[in-house]
Amino acid sequence: MISYDVLYVEFLYYFNVERDYFECHEVMEELWMEEGRNPLHQGLLQIAVALYHHRNGNVGGAIKLFSQGIEKLEFYPKFTLGIDLGKLIADSNAYLDKLLGIEEEPFEFYDLDIAIVHSDLTAMVEELKEFPPVKGS
Repeated sequence: MISYDVLYVEFLYYFNVERDYFECHEVMEELWMEEGRNPLHQGLLQIAVALYHHRNGNVGGAIKLFSQGIEKLEFYPKFTLGIDLGKLIADSNAYLDKLLGIEEEPFEFYDLDIAIVHSDLTAMVEELKEFPPVKGS
């Protein structure tokens, strides 16, 4: 069994289940600081914050954070940390392209999913559905 950091599992839970991108930022920032400011963690954090900005009407902030996040993530293997990072990058690029053309073709905010490809990680996220983490703790 592969072990994943609890903060990382909580990030995936808040991203895929709760759709709470602010809380994604909170838990991933803590992990990012604990793990020596890993660019992979920062890139994931930035994708979540990009969605947070778009949901709140800050298109410029969303474009900036998607761009920065994609730039950090694109150098990692397609399958990293138990997720399909390649799919997240492709989905984020498609979202960014839509944001860049939002004045010509407006669209409503929509969520992205992070595809989990490792069964142990899936089980850990599923467990959080039963016993959700306490925000801010």
